[in-house]
Amino acid sequence: MRKITALSAAVVLCLGMSCQKEGAKQQSGATDAAATSKLKTEATSTFAYGSDASWVTQMEASGKKFYNSSGTQQDLFTVLKGKGITAIRLRVWVNPSSTYNSTADVVAKAQRAAAAGMSILIDFHYSDTWADPGNQTKPAAWASLDFTTLMNTMYNYTYNTLTTLKNAGITPTWVQVGNETSDGMLWQDGRASVSATNFKNFAWLVNSGYNATKAVFPSAKVIVHVANGFNNTTTRWIFDGLKANGASWDICGFSIYPTTSNWASINSQCLANMQDMVSRYGKQVMICEAGMDVTAATTCKSFLTDLITKTKSVSGGLGVFYWEPEAYASWQGYTMGAFDSTGKPTVAMDAFVH
Repeated sequence: MRKITALSAAVVLCLGMSCQKEGAKQQSGATDAAATSKLKTEATSTFAYGSDASWVTQMEASGKKFYNSSGTQQDLFTVLKGKGITAIRLRVWVNPSSTYNSTADVVAKAQRAAAAGMSILIDFHYSDTWADPGNQTKPAAWASLDFTTLMNTMYNYTYNTLTTLKNAGITPTWVQVGNETSDGMLWQDGRASVSATNFKNFAWLVNSGYNATKAVFPSAKVIVHVANGFNNTTTRWIFDGLKANGASWDICGFSIYPTTSNWASINSQCLANMQDMVSRYGKQVMICEAGMDVTAATTCKSFLTDLITKTKSVSGGLGVFYWEPEAYASWQGYTMGAFDSTGKPTVAMDAFVH
């Protein structure tokens, strides 16, 4: 368990911001060109064909089973690997009401994914439950903390969770600090739209997660994740604000959930947005969540095939993750999975075969 004092955390964060700003001033056109070339090389060699499979233990506990396309029962990670999936994303909640999405649950799932030879993305929600554009509720145990203590608590929680994973033999390739933080995280302190101070708070919280991640896994890439990856206006607003307030991150991550009628235009807008992120901030990009109605599997395959192609075309395009494809038979009321009612992958998953 690693602890840091409130004063030292603030100093570390401020120094990190200062150094980043100074370094940005010294960048040259040649450096930018070299960075873009490096992004392209990394993206080409390590593209992630991904799936968020966080529901797997809960589904198994309820009696759900999974089958390959031939109808043979297999472990979910085996089924996904057979469809070309090379990376698994797992959400983690601070103090969930049940064991699911707890640190222990995430460790167990991560070990299974690693045993299947898959890379791992850890998705911190920094909440006891779902965090998304409309909900960024602090963990109950953090609700009354002053902001400096909140930063330190977030740092220590991130550090200790990742250390637990490390001690269990897990080395994540990516760590997501916040989930769909389109208006910040840990509201109200870190709600970006409230005021300039709140936006600064959001940036400092991002740095708390970033610094904790790098302290445990220096090579892990840190993701800031926002919804509606096709909306360049809101995307620029959040990342411009983070940059202006000295935040550090490696990857701009996006969610994209089009309909059967607008997916082609949404994909084109998403491509333009990803290209803008690379050009504007020198960052890599990733589709952290994607999905479409399970009844439109053929259209979904076209959507995913096109999205993967477009993401791979971007200098710095790192991967595409389908969100909970294994959710079937309207599991938890969710109808955008990519397995049919018998527990087999639909044709949509063929988009990941490579």
